[in-house]
Amino acid sequence: MLSPPRITVAWEISVPNEVLFEIFNNLSVSNLAPLTCVSNEFKAVAEHILYSSITIKDVLSTSSPSPWRTKRCCESIIQRAYLGKSIRGFHIRWQFGSHPSSRPSFDLSSTLEKLEHVLRSGILESLESLELWLGAANRGVQSSIPHTIERLISGSHFPQLASCSLGTEWAKGLPSYSGVLDNFLGSLQLLRHLKLHDHRATLNLPPVALPILSSFRGSPATSASLLPGRPISYLSLTGEDCDVNQEILTRFTKTIVPLRFLDLSGMSVRPILLRNLATYLPAIEVLKIRLALRHTLHYALTGIRLLTGLSSVLSKFRHLSYLDLSPTSVAGGDAEQESGLCLEWYRACPSLKRITFPSHREWFLSSDQLWIPTITKA
Repeated sequence: MLSPPRITVAWEISVPNEVLFEIFNNLSVSNLAPLTCVSNEFKAVAEHILYSSITIKDVLSTSSPSPWRTKRCCESIIQRAYLGKSIRGFHIRWQFGSHPSSRPSFDLSSTLEKLEHVLRSGILESLESLELWLGAANRGVQSSIPHTIERLISGSHFPQLASCSLGTEWAKGLPSYSGVLDNFLGSLQLLRHLKLHDHRATLNLPPVALPILSSFRGSPATSASLLPGRPISYLSLTGEDCDVNQEILTRFTKTIVPLRFLDLSGMSVRPILLRNLATYLPAIEVLKIRLALRHTLHYALTGIRLLTGLSSVLSKFRHLSYLDLSPTSVAGGDAEQESGLCLEWYRACPSLKRITFPSHREWFLSSDQLWIPTITKA
């Protein structure tokens, strides 16, 4: 007697892409990547999520002289140009394990060509966040040759860009920026956050450029040319504190809205600069600083008690609510000493509500006027 034939029934369940997107969007990259192999439907949704925000870090050395991760990423984007509208974040970071006197030992040309194609082709037309930190890519390049960053952004256009961070390592004699950067920035009408790591000169932008820019990180000279007439409330300075002269401070006061957040962790700050800042920028509410302790605040004290000398400086700030000293390097300091400084500084500056010490211990003023410590990550 013959056995009946086996019948296999395949059930095909159709799930709307919107539902798949909500499910996949909560998965990690390691769990999401295998789903691209399940079906064409899964692949389409998973790829759009995987490519929505791209962060690539290449560490270059003599044994690994080429930023191959960046190159492979660019080749993948070029092959999948249909995903361009899904890419909202594009962040490239190069770290050089050694700093050669010349660049030829590193193989950057082919990767730069791919990166240039991706940025200038219009594939990333929906980009909202761009970071290009190319480390020592300018080393060994003649000063007459265009800056590496300008080579990449020349002719590019990102109408949706809201955050932009550009730069290479800075040193005298390396290529400097030209009008290419000015033209690029002038086209970014929706930009809110800007970082220019190695720009040391003034920007030449029309008054109508960057109309909604709210935060900037860069050198004092660049900041002074950018702040007037714009609604920048957050400023992070890099370089030397001696570059912040009275003329530059005067230009800082010409923003549409008062500066409220000031980050000075990118330079060693002497007390004289803090006094000047309190005079010119009285609306500062949040201050992050890396103190230059070689200019001792109180010659008779050591360790954390050196900071006692800040009292006279803090008394000049009328609206300061948060003081962050975590970038400052000071030996020693226990909770009892920090508690004493909190009380002392609060008497000098009654608006203070929160303090972070070099130990990374945070103190908050409670509703009953007691300073309470918490621990933050270093």
